[in-house]
Amino acid sequence: MAWNEPGGSNNKDPWGNRNNQGPPDLDEVIKKLQAKFGGLFGGKGGGGGPRIPGAGGSIGLSFIALVLAAIWALSGIYIVNEGKEAVVLRFGEFQSIQPPGPHWHPRFIDTVEIVDVSNVRSVHIGEGSQEALMLTQDENIVDMEFVVQYNVRDSRRFLYHVRDPEVSLKHVTQSAVREIVGNNDMEHIITEGRDKIASEAWDRIQGILDSYETGLQVRGFNMQKAQPPRQVMAAFDDVAAAREDREKYMNQAMGFANNILPRAEGQAQRFLEEAKAYRDQKIAVAEGDAERFTDVLVEYKKAPAVTRERLYLEAIEEILGKTSKVMVDIQNGNNLMYLPLDQIMKRSKNSDTKVDSGSGPFQQQVEDFGLDQMRERENRSREERQ
Repeated sequence: MAWNEPGGSNNKDPWGNRNNQGPPDLDEVIKKLQAKFGGLFGGKGGGGGPRIPGAGGSIGLSFIALVLAAIWALSGIYIVNEGKEAVVLRFGEFQSIQPPGPHWHPRFIDTVEIVDVSNVRSVHIGEGSQEALMLTQDENIVDMEFVVQYNVRDSRRFLYHVRDPEVSLKHVTQSAVREIVGNNDMEHIITEGRDKIASEAWDRIQGILDSYETGLQVRGFNMQKAQPPRQVMAAFDDVAAAREDREKYMNQAMGFANNILPRAEGQAQRFLEEAKAYRDQKIAVAEGDAERFTDVLVEYKKAPAVTRERLYLEAIEEILGKTSKVMVDIQNGNNLMYLPLDQIMKRSKNSDTKVDSGSGPFQQQVEDFGLDQMRERENRSREERQ
């Protein structure tokens, strides 16, 4: 008898001890599930008593829906801290920018991106890399190192207009600085042109970032290093030392010139003034002599003899007034020494020599006697000549 024939093998098939039954009823399965869920949400699992069909299940589903709705609503609350902004997207499309404070958005519908717009960030370029070496206008290589400080000015552009704004900032900075360095000589870059180059680079970087709509704002550009490459640093140091020596010697020369030139100019001016004064003096003396000669000539025409006598006496008086010893009548052998005691006494007074008070009348007598002798001898000699 075959194993699957009726009555064979105790009505068992090879798949297990299962009686020859029909397929399960679908309605019965649904009823069992309803009974289980009804017992879970307040209904009865068995059919022991009368109940309202579907009442317990509706209440349970409503409660679950309320709980889920509350969780969903609470999950949409978010707070934007001070110095930040919230960029809201609805189904991936830009919706709005929210300021600091508490806000709400429908979760799974809106997406919120928080952006820090107050923090100042930095990008360091040129530290120990080939990007620091730049070519100058005079075909030299300069080693540059600088830091760019920036912050986010437009949150929407920062997030969605450029893929990586910070990388773009770095590339823009390198391009702008290389262009500026390429338009200047090396000596200008490493000496007095640092501030000017930094200011020009700042403006140019900001202009390029605005044209790219990166949403970034440059807050500072600091050139930390601008020097020749390390391999030729010693030679440039020698050149710099020679330049400093030249400046020092030039300053010393200028100081000497500034000191000696005013003195020389003052001395020359003094000589000119003295020469002018001497010239004016000589002119005045000559004019006075000429005028006096004219006056004497007029008087001489009126009385020649008297004028000659007067001129002779004035000449003798002027000559003898400058000497302290006079020899009279030397030709006849009668030498007479005349001592002008008045002048001697004046000199003695000037030298603080004390003179006896009783010598005044004697001095006057001696002077009168000497003058009388001179007049007498002059008259005698005049008579002999006549």
